[in-house]
Amino acid sequence: MIVYHGSTEIIRQPDVQHSYRPLDFGQGFYVTTVKEQAMRWARRKSALQKGKDAIVNCYQMADDIGGLKYKTFPDDMVEWIDFVCRSRDGALDYKEYDIISGKVANDKVFRVVDLYRTGIWEKDRALKEIKAYPNYDQIAFITQKAIDQILVYDSYFEV
Repeated sequence: MIVYHGSTEIIRQPDVQHSYRPLDFGQGFYVTTVKEQAMRWARRKSALQKGKDAIVNCYQMADDIGGLKYKTFPDDMVEWIDFVCRSRDGALDYKEYDIISGKVANDKVFRVVDLYRTGIWEKDRALKEIKAYPNYDQIAFITQKAIDQILVYDSYFEV
């Protein structure tokens, strides 16, 4: 399967060390199966880093994850929202896994997660507010072992 990573750099040898902060699924190297999503992210990063090109890196991801601990979240996002809140608060739950995958929520997610985290909104209200992009996903490689075992650089293109 081909997966994509939006960036401003060509990343032939991805690693988990360059994730500058914990994201939805913790610190790691994030990819998606959706080319348009990676293109959008590359453009966003390029706009923030004025003068840098928007680059989409392409990788072959093996189907056989033999021996790796893999976590995926169901579409209802009930477990997802708590996991995301814990990760963004610095919890290390994510380190129990080599790979974590699930949906990507829309741009309101940051506000909704904060309102839920601070107790202003109950979980049911937060879940109603979060609308996931129906075809967008994210796959977080948490360990270098996972990257080395199943992710192989293929190519890149500019957008």
